[in-house]
Amino acid sequence: MVFKSIQEDISAFMARDPAARSKLEIVLCYPGFHALVLYRLSSALWRRRFYLLGRFVSHLGRLLTGIEIHPGAKIGKRLVIDHGFGVVIGETSEIGEDVTLYQGVTLGGIAPSVNSQSQVNVKRHPTLKNGVIVGSGGQILGPITVGEGARVGANAVVTKDLAPGVTAVGIPAHGVLPKDRTAAGQFVAYGTPAEGCPDPVLATIENMRGQIAALQDRVHHLEKAEHGTADGDAAGADWAEWRDNEIHEVKVASMGESGRRS
Repeated sequence: MVFKSIQEDISAFMARDPAARSKLEIVLCYPGFHALVLYRLSSALWRRRFYLLGRFVSHLGRLLTGIEIHPGAKIGKRLVIDHGFGVVIGETSEIGEDVTLYQGVTLGGIAPSVNSQSQVNVKRHPTLKNGVIVGSGGQILGPITVGEGARVGANAVVTKDLAPGVTAVGIPAHGVLPKDRTAAGQFVAYGTPAEGCPDPVLATIENMRGQIAALQDRVHHLEKAEHGTADGDAAGADWAEWRDNEIHEVKVASMGESGRRS
């Protein structure tokens, strides 16, 4: 059973890392694979209530690989930790099958350390469903759930549940769907599509810029018309006509808004 699980882990690395040239290279040179093997051992000790020994094996794995996996975490089959340096997986984390994590990922808790005894055996860390990809530097914090096939972009900070199949980007992270829905289920390195995935923060900024530009045009027109009233009746008439049009538009907009509310 253990040998079969190790074989599946090696095959997963071969499938998802184009730099892997052979299975022997993975066994000898991949810290993510080494961390998984040591985790399987420390987890087996932990489940048999050899808590100190399990933590010690976990600590050795951290020293050797730079990847910290608590032996109490629950990890499914075919997890790939690519590069992996700086990855932290907390005690109550749950990871499904075919998940991919890159360097610097944290599956952490946000509960304060005050009265920590009350938090023993309490769910504090995230759950990652099958097929999740977390890009480098991704931070998933708290007892939240990342849905099946979701992607967490590089350096995103996720603090709320993430629906299946979406991509989370930004700080704090917002879930978005790529323009090409057919590509949503495909593997994407680092969880960040190079094209076709709108940035919700950038979209908000662009919307605000458009509104500010429109307001600047109105103010400029108003100042120009007001200045023209000192030069003659014609300019004053233009100003009055423009003002009346503006008032009419505001009334129409208000009536429309009242209709929608009713």
